[in-house]
Amino acid sequence: MLTREQMAQRVAQELRDGYYVNLGIGIPTLVANYVPAGMDVMLQSENGLLGMGGFPSEEQLDADMINAGKQTVTARAGASIFDSAQSFAMIRGGHVDLTVLGAFEVDVAGNIASWMIPGKLVKGMGGAMDLVAGAENIIVVMTHASKNGESKLLPRCTLPLTGANCIRKVLTDLAYLEIERGAFVLRERAPGVSVAEIVAKTAGQLIVPDNVPEMQF
Repeated sequence: MLTREQMAQRVAQELRDGYYVNLGIGIPTLVANYVPAGMDVMLQSENGLLGMGGFPSEEQLDADMINAGKQTVTARAGASIFDSAQSFAMIRGGHVDLTVLGAFEVDVAGNIASWMIPGKLVKGMGGAMDLVAGAENIIVVMTHASKNGESKLLPRCTLPLTGANCIRKVLTDLAYLEIERGAFVLRERAPGVSVAEIVAKTAGQLIVPDNVPEMQF
């Protein structure tokens, strides 16, 4: 299965020159380290940074330069810093070309649950609800199954929803899938992972085309 870094590398293949991209907390933040050389992409962090760079070296470290997950980051040439009102105006106004989010569950209707598990400490919704409502192009990045082996790709989400009918692309540590006509469609599989394993760990309806290719890095 894919490592966190490989998942970020695969998502980076979806970047395009000139994109404005929001990276959610967790695995999505790693995408900043894998922007293809020569590509002009502006990464946005909802706490008010446009032009986020990769994680800093020890010499670059600035404790005041952080992303939405409170990780220290760098700023590329041309970056701008602004308040959260302006940041969310950009998100809600549809000015983000690609959003990359983590999730607890995704279902065949394109629903996403990403902000709380009942009975556990909740820090808040954050910007996730605004991001799924304001973006047309969203990629969810998560593990295919929970630590106890239960599928996170479901017929219907069981946790409180972040957004409804808004997800079309899902990358897991086992596969890249798209959601079409009420089903997950297997488009790519992680190197060394069999179709049978993906089928066994997917609870929602799964369509498997002929000759599903392995991901290329």
